[in-house]
Amino acid sequence: MTQIAGSSTNKRLHIDVHLNGDGILETMADDVRLGLSAPQKWLSPKYFYDDLGSNLFEQITVLPEYYPTRAERKVLEDITDGLMSHLRPAEIVELGSGSSIKTRVLLSAPSAADHLRRYVPFDVSEGIVLSAAQELLLDYPYLAVHGVIGDFEHHLSQVPQSNGRRLMLFLGGTIGNLHPEQRTFFLREVRSLLSEGDRLLIGVDLVKEVNAIEAAYNDSAGVTAAFNRNVLTAINRGLSANFEPDSFEHWAFFNEVESRIEMHLVPAKQQRVRIPQLDMSLTINPGESIWTESSYKFTEESIRRMLGSAGFHLEHLYTNNEPDSLFGLALASPAN
Repeated sequence: MTQIAGSSTNKRLHIDVHLNGDGILETMADDVRLGLSAPQKWLSPKYFYDDLGSNLFEQITVLPEYYPTRAERKVLEDITDGLMSHLRPAEIVELGSGSSIKTRVLLSAPSAADHLRRYVPFDVSEGIVLSAAQELLLDYPYLAVHGVIGDFEHHLSQVPQSNGRRLMLFLGGTIGNLHPEQRTFFLREVRSLLSEGDRLLIGVDLVKEVNAIEAAYNDSAGVTAAFNRNVLTAINRGLSANFEPDSFEHWAFFNEVESRIEMHLVPAKQQRVRIPQLDMSLTINPGESIWTESSYKFTEESIRRMLGSAGFHLEHLYTNNEPDSLFGLALASPAN
């Protein structure tokens, strides 16, 4: 583990690094071997989020077609003052923190300086966490930042011990990237980090009109396509593979039966790929795809079931006030 502590002039910053410098996980080799050997080839979406991928995702969040970030932020702005005054957390832990832009809404609540003492951003990208942390320390003099660079499938136990009432954040609808059995396991791990009085606030993309959902993953500027292809670039760099990312087409569609968006990479021509570090060769034909991400959409009932299966009680589902709600924030407490 690498530790980056604050300088002599700034003792409020501490970052623990459990991944290498690019955020490429030690498990990449095993994951890629398993995924590319399957009948339906797949790659884990966690490998999107190297520093470049994290920056591309930040661009996605401001695209006109991509409603989740704007809708979630509006809900967050509507509830923040009441939520922070009621919960009065001593610390906020954010899983998949990225640039921490939405978290600033909570940090800027009028009551925050009275009770909030620490922010713990947890992300795979060391660069983006360090950059965000340095800005937060300047803007919020009352706050200490303890960053954790890790993979939430393997490093949740590295979240530092709580120093008071904890509010855990998992925003952006990222929970929808996990398949049902993965969600239950993950949420049970999160539950183990919370005590009586703590809360989990989780972003959930809601079921809505299909065209609106599909447009969010097929933007006209092609940023989502570049984000999708970047997973191949990450694997080229991490495992010395020879994928030709620009020779793959981005394909995203809504699977209504499973209530999920699926993102795939489809070769425009036959691809012969060599991955020396795995001693692996494969051929991918135009009729095949590599499944890179799922993004499940939820109803209030499916949210309640999901949380209940992991030992949580759904206290409230906050949504926008439009007739067709776009996005929700589910506030949950550890069940007795």
